[in-house]
Amino acid sequence: MVWTQYGPPGVLRLQDVDRPVPRADELLIGVHATAVTAGDCELRGLRFSLGLRLRVRLMMGPMRPRHKVLGQEFAGEVAEVGPAVTDFASGDQVFGTTGVRFGAYAEYICLPQRSRGSALTNKPANMSYDEAVTVPTGGLGALHFLRRAGDLRGRKVLIIGAGGGIGAFAVQLAKHFGAEVTGVDRSEKLDLLRSIGADRVIDYTREDFTQRDECYDVIFDVVGKTAFSARISRLNPQGRYLWGNPGPSATARGLGTSMRGGRKVIRGASRQKTEDLVFLRELIEAGRIRTVIDQRFPLEEIADAHRYFEGGVARGCVVITL
Repeated sequence: MVWTQYGPPGVLRLQDVDRPVPRADELLIGVHATAVTAGDCELRGLRFSLGLRLRVRLMMGPMRPRHKVLGQEFAGEVAEVGPAVTDFASGDQVFGTTGVRFGAYAEYICLPQRSRGSALTNKPANMSYDEAVTVPTGGLGALHFLRRAGDLRGRKVLIIGAGGGIGAFAVQLAKHFGAEVTGVDRSEKLDLLRSIGADRVIDYTREDFTQRDECYDVIFDVVGKTAFSARISRLNPQGRYLWGNPGPSATARGLGTSMRGGRKVIRGASRQKTEDLVFLRELIEAGRIRTVIDQRFPLEEIADAHRYFEGGVARGCVVITL
């Protein structure tokens, strides 16, 4: 699915391209499933602040994108390995992330067996390709931020946007780490949140959690739409505010809060590391966490999948099948 220019979902077009050839340290992976992520949508439409938008254009292409295929996560089967590959063999079932290479919106992709900017390991034995592909971006993002909050045992954790791709993993991981979890999302997602372990749920369309007389040790804000001053007021004096996607002004306010001591605002991009993906795979195989899929779209309907994802109503992940 070729990314022809910056813009709305319609800029994604189905085309035939050359099958990639693996280098000595690379794997050729036949992609069975990929997914729509916020990163793919933001990059496709250049939905960034002005300063970041200019930097992205310089990196990706000033007028049109140089990287012709989007897609950050995949699950598939190794079709071929280069002569220097020692960790994998043809026929292995794998899943992971591509990092800034992108390229997963295609039938084949080449990736190095080890890279600091991506994650790759064997697929969980108890998951299909469709299920496994939802883990890398959402699972790694949730794990990255929750670990930065410190020991969660016995702590009260509030997750804003708990019914999305990252939020659903955050609920399950916070419970695994021993926290008492409250999930905030739309009414139609509340049953889902209860089913994956949330102790309490709040329907933000009917109730503003910032008006409650209750504070939390950790707030994980996946969405970032409520007024910052109201949200931070619901944090305990030594609490941690995990901010997955703040804008420039929000970043500055968060830094100011952290510098005053007490409450800390933790922000920034999550790191994609293979050892963390292995950790998640082990939890999945032990039955401790599961994936949540809202809808599946075939590759040729990926523009519709992007439109659906950007509507904000998805419960869990939006998967693309090949």
